Amino acid sequence: MRQTNDQAVTQRLSAVTQAIRQAAAKHSRKMNSVNLIAVSKTFTATDIAPVLAAGQLQFGENRVQEALSKWPDLKTRQAEIKLHLIGPLQTNKVRDAVRLFDVIHTIDRLKLARAIAGEIASQARNLELFVQVNTGEEPQKTGVPPQELEGVLRDISPLGLNVVGLMCIPPMDKDPSPHFALLKTLASDNGLTRLSMGMSHDYETAIGYSATDIRVGRAIFGPRAIKT
Repeated sequence: MRQTNDQAVTQRLSAVTQAIRQAAAKHSRKMNSVNLIAVSKTFTATDIAPVLAAGQLQFGENRVQEALSKWPDLKTRQAEIKLHLIGPLQTNKVRDAVRLFDVIHTIDRLKLARAIAGEIASQARNLELFVQVNTGEEPQKTGVPPQELEGVLRDISPLGLNVVGLMCIPPMDKDPSPHFALLKTLASDNGLTRLSMGMSHDYETAIGYSATDIRVGRAIFGPRAIKT
C-alpha cells in the first residue's frame, strides 16, 4: 500500500495556499474569493487524513464509486466536509452522486440535468451545480460546445436547479489562458458568477482570469500511484 508522508503533504498544502494568496494579491483579489478543492481521486482515507487535519475541508473526486468507498465515513466524522464531483457523471450513478456529493461540476446535457433534478427533489437536497464547457471542442472530452451553451442553459432553466457557474478543462498541450478567458466571458454573458477552472499546473494563471474554484490534486497529494 502506498504510504504518504504526512509532513510533506501538509507542506505542499501550505505552499499551494501561499501561492493562491500571492496570485490573488497580484490580481487585486481577496484570498477568500478563491475556493481550493483538494482533488483526492485515487488516494485513500489514510492519505486524506493529514490534509483534513491541516484544516482543508473541500475535496474533489472523479468517480462516484471510488468516492463511495471512502467519503461516507469521513463525512460522518467531519460534518463540515464539502465534496465536489469533478469527473463525468453517468445517469445511472446520479442517485448515489446526489446522496454523497455537495457540488457537481460536470453537467453537460439536458438528460443528465433532468436526472439530477429528479434526485434532488426526491432526496430533498440542494446541490451547487456547474455546467461543463468543452472550450477546446475536443471530441474525447465531455462538455457543452461553447456555441451551444446558451441553448443548454435555457433548456435547463425550467428544472429549477441551482446552477452557480461554469467549468472547463483546457487542452493539456495548449496555453490555458484563452480557454480561461472564454469561460469567463461565457459566464458573464449568461449571468453566472463562479468559474471552476485551474489545476495543479495552471491554477495561478486561472486565478488571474477570475477562477473561483480551483481543482488541485498532484500539487497537494503528490504523484498518483501507477496502476498495474
